[in-house]
Amino acid sequence: MSNDQSPNVPAERDRREAVREKAQQVKAKQARWRIARRSLLGIGAVAVIAVGAVGVSFALNSREARSQAFPDAATDDGFLITSASQVADPLADQTVDGNAATMSAQATPPADEPAPATEPTPEPTATAAPVDIRIYVDYMSAEAREFQTANASQLSKWVGDKAATLTYYPVAMLTSKSNGTKYSLRAAGAAACVATHSSDRFFAYNHELLTNQPAVDSDGYSDQQLADMAQGAGVSDVGTVRDCIEGETYTAWAKAATDRAIKGLPGTKGQALTATPTVLVNGTEYVGNMDDAKEFAQFVLTVDSNAYYSTATPTPSVTPSAPPAG
Repeated sequence: MSNDQSPNVPAERDRREAVREKAQQVKAKQARWRIARRSLLGIGAVAVIAVGAVGVSFALNSREARSQAFPDAATDDGFLITSASQVADPLADQTVDGNAATMSAQATPPADEPAPATEPTPEPTATAAPVDIRIYVDYMSAEAREFQTANASQLSKWVGDKAATLTYYPVAMLTSKSNGTKYSLRAAGAAACVATHSSDRFFAYNHELLTNQPAVDSDGYSDQQLADMAQGAGVSDVGTVRDCIEGETYTAWAKAATDRAIKGLPGTKGQALTATPTVLVNGTEYVGNMDDAKEFAQFVLTVDSNAYYSTATPTPSVTPSAPPAG
């Protein structure tokens, strides 16, 4: 009796074919899933890159806009005082009124003094220009605070009487002295914001920053606090000024202005900024005591008188000689 199992061979072959076909279908399905997944990941990556590129581009553009911002109110990186409100000064009664009146009179000798017998006193025929006062300040400089505290009242009076023009130059010499917050730089930028958007309150804000300055090696005020101080100084467009200060619009300008001053000061013969405050009167540096208002007033009067008489000296007249006898 034979044991022939040939009839089972086709069935076994069919089963193997069916398993193989099923495996191929599963494999094909898995391949399609991998392709779809890779496509989705690729699309997602492109989207992420695109969003990131937009973010980076926005950040770079914002940074570039800030770095290119220049305060329109600045002339040679300084801000001319157009409105100087009176501030309290314990020495005001001793210095301001008499000095302003003397400057306005251009130091004319008293009428009751006898003129020299040998040569008459020159009689000016033109009024000299107001004395030009320029002050470079760092809002973390203790000496800048001393100078402002002592002289703010008489400076305000002189400007009001048109006896002087007054320009402040915010600089950042002490940027490294604020625990990494770069306070000097930010404060100078904040001052530029007020000068640009509310120039009539710049003198008051500048005075506030100087007289209520933070200590050296402290963090200094935050941008929000600097904006609050501007609002307290009475700026007109509070929202614009606040956005300018908190956005640090002019900090890059403040750094560049400081670098320019260190290289050379406008209107001087190659003089460079080495410390603050640096006070120039008609281009001559004041080197006296920063907290002595009388000494500074006398310096201003001396420089102003010298400038006046140097430009008001009369031209000597020539008397024609008689023609020779014929």
